[in-house]
Amino acid sequence: MLRWFRVAAVAEACSWAGLLVGMFFKHVTETSELGVKIFGPIHGALFVLYGLGVLLSAREAGWGRGAVALGLACAVPPFTSIWFERRMAARTPQPA
Repeated sequence: MLRWFRVAAVAEACSWAGLLVGMFFKHVTETSELGVKIFGPIHGALFVLYGLGVLLSAREAGWGRGAVALGLACAVPPFTSIWFERRMAARTPQPA
């Protein structure tokens, strides 16, 4: 589960990057909405997948409520899902 969570965290961050680039072209250069149309739904799905990953990983690894709240909050600012995943990987004992 924790390996799957790592993939979800990185994918969510990558989709943030794509969405931010798309928003730049849509709102700053006002040239194209294509990036938002493509990465908006992708990011939305990965956002939900990351949140589910936080909940399932917390259950498996025994994270406390504070860690779960922090993990869910880290889905909102760009790229913090990777920071949270690395933080919890360092604190969670790995199976032998």
